[in-house]
Amino acid sequence: MSILVTGGAGFIGGNFILDWLEAHDEPVVNLDKLTYAGNLQTLASVAERPNYHFVHGDIADRSLLATVLQRYQPRAVVNFAAESHVDRSIHGPADFIQTNVVGTFNLLESVRQYWLAQSAAQQQDFRFLHISTDEIYGSLLPEAPAFREDHPCQPNSPYSASKAASDHLVRAWHHTYGLPVLTTNCSNNYGPYHFPEKLIPLMILQALDKKPLPVYGDGQQIRDWLYVRDHCSALRRVLEAGRIGDTYNVGGWNEQTNLSVVQRICALLDELQPRADGISYSTQITSVKDRPGHDRRYAIDAHKLESELGWVPAETFASGLRKTVQWYLANTQWVQGVTSGNYRLWMEQHYHA
Repeated sequence: MSILVTGGAGFIGGNFILDWLEAHDEPVVNLDKLTYAGNLQTLASVAERPNYHFVHGDIADRSLLATVLQRYQPRAVVNFAAESHVDRSIHGPADFIQTNVVGTFNLLESVRQYWLAQSAAQQQDFRFLHISTDEIYGSLLPEAPAFREDHPCQPNSPYSASKAASDHLVRAWHHTYGLPVLTTNCSNNYGPYHFPEKLIPLMILQALDKKPLPVYGDGQQIRDWLYVRDHCSALRRVLEAGRIGDTYNVGGWNEQTNLSVVQRICALLDELQPRADGISYSTQITSVKDRPGHDRRYAIDAHKLESELGWVPAETFASGLRKTVQWYLANTQWVQGVTSGNYRLWMEQHYHA
């Protein structure tokens, strides 16, 4: 028995594998293309374990997928593989269509063929868990209730449109072919091993480098924040007991404006590693031009996950953010390994950093 994790060298996928191997002896196979955001250093602590296996490859490669599935005979596939950065999708949408849409299609077809060849008992026990995002739902007005699982799908960026398309494919492969699927739509994740193009790690590292902290527009865009290890525990629970064909929203019940998040990071850094000149990191906050089509508010209603499966997040935003800042301060070697090359070029081109 094993599980196949696609995109397991990314931020959430890597944390999921670490979390899984802490809780289970069951082997994990990690299939990852190792694009710019894939980092095997995240998994260095488990790389030599006999129940961890890495395969370098693309979910769009049907031949490779068939080989991996036959060799490792997984009882479940957990699909994290995706391009996930909104800004990158605006400047280069083709990669998002290729990975998130075409790649998901190829993965579903490969898994379907593998599943059909299993015994009746194995087919009944098999699961395909697809990890998606709250961004497929679009933008909420300030007074609107949080996204429920039945909220209309209204994506507004190339990234969210490509993820919405992948969700629809997963749903269709269940209803048309009977593939036993589960889908989760999560809010903004944060925590250890986060690639530093995303808001929280970007602000931590820019602050420490004494560089401007770029905040889009007025900074009043609202997001719900979910500590990544809480997300991992939710995924384990959905994989264990979720109803086949259902969707579960995963959120942290932590709505924050972007500006508030940056200010709280600055306050934590002022406490944990103050500037030598005694000035607050908040003086580095700089407003930059808002990005095209920037959604104003996301918020997740995670009551279904709580009422049906008994899951609630363990971290508040205050406790999770403190752990995150502390992790980045203590893991400078990991940070140095990713803050170079293509990442640095991207930062210079799009944030003038």
